[in-house]
Amino acid sequence: MSPSRVLVLNSGSSSVKYQLLDMGDGSRLAAGLVERIGEQTSRLRHTALATGDTREQNGPIADHQAALKAVAEELAKDGLGLDSPELAAIGHRVVHGGMFFTEPTVIDDAVLTEIERLIPVAPLHNPANLTGIRTAMALRPDLPQVAVFDTAFHTTMPESAARYAIDTKIADRHRVRRYGFHGTSHAYVSRATAKLLGKAPEDVNVIVLHLGNGASASAVRGGRCVDTSMGLTPLEGLVMGTRSGDLDPAVIFHLERVGGMSMDEIDTLLNKRSGLFGLCGDNDMREIQRRIDEGDREARLAFDIYIHRLKKYIGAYYAVLGRVDAVAFTAGVGENAVPVRRAAVAGLEEMGLAVDDGLNAVRGDAPRLISPPSARVAVAVVPTDEELEIARQTYALVGMDK
Repeated sequence: MSPSRVLVLNSGSSSVKYQLLDMGDGSRLAAGLVERIGEQTSRLRHTALATGDTREQNGPIADHQAALKAVAEELAKDGLGLDSPELAAIGHRVVHGGMFFTEPTVIDDAVLTEIERLIPVAPLHNPANLTGIRTAMALRPDLPQVAVFDTAFHTTMPESAARYAIDTKIADRHRVRRYGFHGTSHAYVSRATAKLLGKAPEDVNVIVLHLGNGASASAVRGGRCVDTSMGLTPLEGLVMGTRSGDLDPAVIFHLERVGGMSMDEIDTLLNKRSGLFGLCGDNDMREIQRRIDEGDREARLAFDIYIHRLKKYIGAYYAVLGRVDAVAFTAGVGENAVPVRRAAVAGLEEMGLAVDDGLNAVRGDAPRLISPPSARVAVAVVPTDEELEIARQTYALVGMDK
């Protein structure tokens, strides 16, 4: 038999998230997270999914190389080591692929060079992604390594959606345009929504709302993205946990000229001290909801601003698509926050949108409709699965998906 296993790695600046999947039968064999890499309080939490057994290591893990070696050791304990002949490839999440990478790509020196060239537009993400790739390549230089890009799904946007209205020569010189992110999630959820409706992806128009600590919306027409809320970086668009989302660009000039803030200070403000956290001091929607229930006015205002922005994007993407078959909520907040889904759709009945309170209150891991049968536009909760999407794309590319 041909090897059928794919190891999916998502390397952050101080973490490595991983899953091992068998694409022969679609089963998940192992999953885990290494966090606080480079600190004395590093932790590795590993679960053998076939048995449900969980193991945890606590103590210093110096760097990504040490982290991946520790992951390999944990996998080997379950008979799933990186030296297994059943391992077909390693799939890597890479946040920014620019316009150069429009699909999953087998990694070689030229690919590494291009990912490195994109660091200026993804300074928080691409360096960590590169570190994970290089470490994995050193551990298994004989194995195909595949980059799956967050931006790739959005490269189908027309120029009218992707271009900013600035001098085109300057924009092209510095590669300034809308790229979008969370692409693997938007791709997976849009297809899963079509399946939930019993239709082919090419026959369905979907507004996907990926609502986590980072949040983004996309308009998907017939399986192809035609607009998305994040832009050159993941800062633009919806109100997020700690990111501001949309704001007047002149706010930056004002804070520099009048507020005396440096560019680095403004960067930190907009990316790490804004959004829900900046509005009320919490970026956890569960905590915000608890505070609202206790009558907290700051939490209520933060929630209302969050919902207002979300509704604006639903309306805008409805106009972009012309016909909408479904609105799909996904990611941590989208899948679990009942009040967010109810509030986001409330008042949009004239657009064919409605939520059934009973269905909305049901919790579960399977895709499900939360709109009443009479609704013209389906409203769905579709749990995202970025690891599965990366594994599928990786496995197809290395020629094993028969």
